[in-house]
Amino acid sequence: MLTPLRLLALFGFVLVFPTLAADAGDRASTNYLRNWPQWRGPLANGVAPQANPPLQWSETNNLRWKIPLPGKGHSSPIVFGDRVFVTAAVPIGEAQKPVYDSAPGVHDSVPVTQRHQFVVLAISRRDGSILWKKVLREEWPHEGGHTTGSLASNSPVTDGEQLYVFFGSRGLYGLDLNGEVKWSKDLGRMQTLHAHGEGSSPVVYGDTLIVCWDHEGDSFLYAFDKHTGKERWKVARDEKTSWSTPLVVEYEGKPQIIVSATKRVRGYDLATGKQLWECAGLTDNVVSSPVHRDGVVIAGNSYYQQAMLAIRLAGAKGDLTGTDRVAWKLNRMTPYVSSPLLYDDTLYFLRHNQNILSRLEPATGKPLGEPLRLEGIRDFIFASPVGAADRLYITGRDGTTVVLRHDRENATLGVNHLEDSFSASPALVDREFYLRGEHFLYCLAEPAPR
Repeated sequence: MLTPLRLLALFGFVLVFPTLAADAGDRASTNYLRNWPQWRGPLANGVAPQANPPLQWSETNNLRWKIPLPGKGHSSPIVFGDRVFVTAAVPIGEAQKPVYDSAPGVHDSVPVTQRHQFVVLAISRRDGSILWKKVLREEWPHEGGHTTGSLASNSPVTDGEQLYVFFGSRGLYGLDLNGEVKWSKDLGRMQTLHAHGEGSSPVVYGDTLIVCWDHEGDSFLYAFDKHTGKERWKVARDEKTSWSTPLVVEYEGKPQIIVSATKRVRGYDLATGKQLWECAGLTDNVVSSPVHRDGVVIAGNSYYQQAMLAIRLAGAKGDLTGTDRVAWKLNRMTPYVSSPLLYDDTLYFLRHNQNILSRLEPATGKPLGEPLRLEGIRDFIFASPVGAADRLYITGRDGTTVVLRHDRENATLGVNHLEDSFSASPALVDREFYLRGEHFLYCLAEPAPR
């Protein structure tokens, strides 16, 4: 049986009109909404409002292209314009005896036995050809990982002008869209819980690039100038390892950064880094990232215990624990690795890493029907659910994607299978559905109408 920590390092995780490119007007533009510029999509809530991906596919049906990927990575693909961007950790050289051993009693840890190149690739949407490949760093990683993890789990982000790549202990990079490195930052070495890996993804908002650095050492939240990489501010956080991606919410005309973690969910002023509020209520090992709708932030996780809470931003100041700023709480059926999907007036999320889907009213936490079992998925689910064209897409590690109707009944519309294992969350653009597996990157699309 997979234990919860098994999943920690698995993906670059990670929100609503928030973590995006330029100003609010640009983020709401049709062009921006047509792309998938970050790991949870243009609205950072798992929804592609302009996409219409296929209902059915297989290794022989509605497969536009399939290409092998170098190395390994559980970061999700992002898509902008005519390009798909993917990161990977590629082992090189002869395997050697590890220079360290896993800590006693730590489950499912694996040592690193080779040097790795940490790379980013630009891939043509049209035919899957590699447009460019850039090695950003080469080293022998100081920590091992988990049997189900990867050394490239932080998803990249783009504002349509530059590409921002975060390899955690292997550095933070700003590149142009042709692969030229404009700047880089070395933030040091993370010491993650049980050495099970890193996963929080960077976030872009306006001219600011945000990085969360939660680990077993000194934890921080960073803000950088996206053009130069210059540090704007850095605030200390009383936190241990977490893997969630920050969320930026514009509330009453002022953007704030929300970070979900074990000790507290916290809100910070984007301009200064000043902490605005905090709220206890989650449990250990936070991987799932928060979402936002109409002034309510929803954060949840699952490990030894299960927890989810909804925080009202109106009047949020200081410690909100136990106050009426907490709109509702939940202590069952909550997600572990995957993040919720917030689609219109429905909050969807999975039970731990299982094939059980819950549906709630975001404002009240009221259930919208009984939980659904996703027939057809036989393995754990690490990828986050996504939505488009009034449909939900949920992909399991066994290569099966279940397609459901986005309504009160959530009838099954399709059960599709590919011959690979999937931990990364999908990307949806136009009529295309991108899935990054352990070995291949797939572009699934129906033939263009004549």
